Amino acid sequence: MKMNKLTAGLLTASVSLLVLAGCQKMDRPALGDYPKDSNTPGGPLKFYAAFDGTTSNSLMNAVDSIKASFASENPLNSTDGVSGKALQGANRKFVKYAKPNDWATTAQSFTISIWFKKDGQTQNNKGTNGPEYLMSLKQTNVNNANHWSGATLLFFLEGNNTACAVKTMFVDKSNGDSWSTWEGGNTIPGLCDNKWHHLALVYNHTNSQAVLYVDGVANPNIRGWSGHGPINFDNNRIAEMRVGAGPGAATEENDDWLSSTFKGGIDQFRLYGTALTAAEISALYTGKK
Repeated sequence: MKMNKLTAGLLTASVSLLVLAGCQKMDRPALGDYPKDSNTPGGPLKFYAAFDGTTSNSLMNAVDSIKASFASENPLNSTDGVSGKALQGANRKFVKYAKPNDWATTAQSFTISIWFKKDGQTQNNKGTNGPEYLMSLKQTNVNNANHWSGATLLFFLEGNNTACAVKTMFVDKSNGDSWSTWEGGNTIPGLCDNKWHHLALVYNHTNSQAVLYVDGVANPNIRGWSGHGPINFDNNRIAEMRVGAGPGAATEENDDWLSSTFKGGIDQFRLYGTALTAAEISALYTGKK
């Protein structure tokens, strides 16, 4: 039986569609179906993961809404967050991204904004007292000039609900580093009370100062980097961005302080390429963003 040209054409098109459907990769969620935040193209918000956990796909639950960057790994379970869902941290587990988009490339000043929930003493991966990381930028060795920490940025908590230290370190292209810490006599009580708290770390290149905001309020102890100016990250040295882990061997059971993972909740993670104002930080806190 002969087919006319129209019938043959329709049959060919139908077969083609079936082949495409059969070959399509289904392990990655369709773009567009994830939490978004208002931000103009090239705007100050460079990375945003809401961790809303509304799907059965763990990578969708950790997607960055700025450039639809999916995590390469997300072994964490969803839990109730400060706004919608969040991720429940776990020992020796963390979320991994290839890069924080163009944040390290474009930022001169920056703001890290994150909600967390931690119950009691922070612990290392062996269960003894140690830090727990909110995030880190693991470093790859470039021209045999790796930083001693194996990272270009560290951000972690260490302590208990009576006195919790907040510690950060960032590294520039020349391996110059700066610690901005709130420890010793400047530890912060009430951070590990099993309730959601907001932290925002703001580095302003115009005065080379780092300010820590806790639940929308600036901590009075301001840290400086001696006229350093623009942060000057080296994007080429960032091997991966980790949320909920340090840059070390985080999947191993050890007491290495660089390897510890976060065992509490993490929600609403944002990276800005600008130094947000006090009013903008307050809006993030009151809006549970």
